[in-house]
Amino acid sequence: MQRHRIFLTGVGGQGTLTSTRLLALAAMDAGLDVVSGEIHGMAQRGGVVESTVLLGGFTSPKISPGEADILLGFEPLEAQRALSMLLQGGFAAVSTDPIPPLSSALEREPYPSLEAICAPIREWAGKAVFVPCHALGVKAGNPQSANTALLGAACAAGAFPFGMEAMEAAIKKHLPPKIVDVNLVALRLGADALGG
Repeated sequence: MQRHRIFLTGVGGQGTLTSTRLLALAAMDAGLDVVSGEIHGMAQRGGVVESTVLLGGFTSPKISPGEADILLGFEPLEAQRALSMLLQGGFAAVSTDPIPPLSSALEREPYPSLEAICAPIREWAGKAVFVPCHALGVKAGNPQSANTALLGAACAAGAFPFGMEAMEAAIKKHLPPKIVDVNLVALRLGADALGG
């Protein structure tokens, strides 16, 4: 089986860690060997959240710079900052919905344009997709399901060694019943955004 190193990044409150767990559980349910890790020191205050999911027989959850086969960016600027973790020619799925850091919110530093953020990602990755996840989450019925829309887009792009059915099954099995339906819709909207 092909091995996959997946690096996920976002900011606190976006559901990055929920997505990490969901992705890992979907892989486990599909019979794959999984290790996962996370760093979220200031996540509850809107700080950076980084996590990893490694599939196919790894023993450590650590990913060194330039090793990730897949980058999932739940916030565009954080995705650009984490680009050094991605293997050149790897796959990147990035939300296009910015959450400006405190310095930008206080107008001390301008938030870069989306094009300035996406251009180096396009240049570095072999394949990159950009998805309006917040809008898709709102369309699904809850903006907090935006993280699931990004997973749907990555699934539709063939990033994982399992498909939409496995992600749908994981959502039904592992998320609280009251948020299953909205996340299934968001997953499908993310896939449809790529024509998947």
